Amino acid sequence: MILDRINGPKNLKTLSASERKELAQEIRQAMLKRASIHGGHFGPDFGIVEATIALHTVFDSPKDKIVWDVSHQVYPHKILTGRKQAYLEEEHYDDVSGYSNPAESEHDFFEVGHTSTSISLASGLAMARDLRGGHENIIAVIGDGSMSGGEALEGLDTVGEMGTNMIIVLNDNQMSIAEVHGGMYKGFDELRRTGGKSEHNLFRAMGLDYRFVADGNDSEALIKVFREVKDIDHPVVVHIVTQKGKGYKFAEEDKESWHWHMPFDIETGEVKHPYVDEAAELTATYLLDRMKTDKKLAVLTAATPSSFGFTSERRKQAGKQFIDVGIAEEQAVAMASGLAKGGARPVFGDYATFFQRTYDQISQDVCINNNPAVFLVFGASMYSMNDVTHLCIFDIPMMANIPNLVYLAPVSLAEYKAMLAWALDQTEHPVAIRVPVLPVPSEGRVIRTDYSQLNTYEVTRRGEEVAILGLGNFYGLAEQTAAELEKKGIHATIINPTYITGLDTDLLESLKKDHRLVVTMEDGVLDGGFGEKIARFYGSSDMKTCAFGLEKKFYDRYDYEKLAEEYNLKPELAAKKILDLIK
Repeated sequence: MILDRINGPKNLKTLSASERKELAQEIRQAMLKRASIHGGHFGPDFGIVEATIALHTVFDSPKDKIVWDVSHQVYPHKILTGRKQAYLEEEHYDDVSGYSNPAESEHDFFEVGHTSTSISLASGLAMARDLRGGHENIIAVIGDGSMSGGEALEGLDTVGEMGTNMIIVLNDNQMSIAEVHGGMYKGFDELRRTGGKSEHNLFRAMGLDYRFVADGNDSEALIKVFREVKDIDHPVVVHIVTQKGKGYKFAEEDKESWHWHMPFDIETGEVKHPYVDEAAELTATYLLDRMKTDKKLAVLTAATPSSFGFTSERRKQAGKQFIDVGIAEEQAVAMASGLAKGGARPVFGDYATFFQRTYDQISQDVCINNNPAVFLVFGASMYSMNDVTHLCIFDIPMMANIPNLVYLAPVSLAEYKAMLAWALDQTEHPVAIRVPVLPVPSEGRVIRTDYSQLNTYEVTRRGEEVAILGLGNFYGLAEQTAAELEKKGIHATIINPTYITGLDTDLLESLKKDHRLVVTMEDGVLDGGFGEKIARFYGSSDMKTCAFGLEKKFYDRYDYEKLAEEYNLKPELAAKKILDLIK
């Protein structure tokens, strides 16, 4: 096996063309077996195998620096840079992260998981090289729709003026997670049809040189072009056309589903443990049904339509009322503000980690103007994605402190649906909803339908001595903790706060009469969060407070249960801490 001889990029230098072709097949076979057992990003990695072999054949990493955009396509790179064991041996599958990681290898320069950053990051490396008088090549690899992100265009604009060695490899597989969107992709299509000769060339317009490779899955064609541009004295774009999911029939035929995939059966492609995201399904079906009678309803995504259940078929049903702006979250939020101002009813849904990219637009474009856009924040939980680049635990400090925004935390799917209906019916406020990740059953619960009386909490059980405010996902934890306290003779009050962005001062004041301790439980970091607001309210009083949540840290690939135990986010552990406080 060729892969047995590959322990680093230097081992690639002496391979023949036939050996490189065999190596590509071995890499795909290793990734296929691993993905079938472990899951992970699929299509991006299968499409870039030959390009990765060619890059490491021509360039001298780590002296020459390769920066990967999003870096969800670095599996072949990791295999070729000393980490093949993590793709060949099941007991080592978790030894590496799913993204580039400098802690793992000198061949990785940034820990990157968000999109459209590689050109900007590489431009900094290029300028640093020039300032210290270096001569290495700087290469930025970008693809999977990432050119649609504003930062990528800002990076191109800067690099076009730098006039120094900088090589940008555009991995053009005609896909983002789903299909690509944006006017520039019409230009890329024309470049593909004309073999790179079209006059409509974004890169030349930005001041960059340009090369085109029609078959980006041909290592030999790529090696030829990479050798031509190695040590070049000006910025150049190498535009390569690849096939996403190449080498696996199901991934080639259904590129969207196989961008990232859960463990599956290799022969059939069937998921081993099917999972249905009930909140996403509810969202898509509700919005589609509402579109039938509300022609002003506009649903927006930034290249993550599956985050809220909009499959390809559902997008077709929605027609012009569904807008994919590409990987451009800032554009989606600002566009939502414009839609709201124009009398439409916009809804933008995305994962919490990607909402981090929209702070300025939510604050400036939406909330200063008080335009009633609706934002659905998915996966906001410590029980969501756990890669350090995709953490979904920072949304409360970010969004709950923007004036004019109403940020709601439903505890059940029924309550979420009621909030979504209210948010779309009202026109007084911009509204964000923290879509439940850990919903409690709604049977027997009275769900309010009007949330216009802001910051009115719901007391679901009246007790004494201890009051527990279980915010959103952690309402169930509050109920379970109260049950543990009941065993010790403490009949705690349980409160569903509902509003992350404000305080029910009347209720909080009333708790002073017959409570000694007010407890908050929130599914996120505590610094700047909901619990701190409650503690500040009681700061000048004799009321004790205790906030349960996470320490402000970057966590990486953590074990959910161990993290919950570390921070007492288990009913028995929380109850013990509460009892210690009131003794």
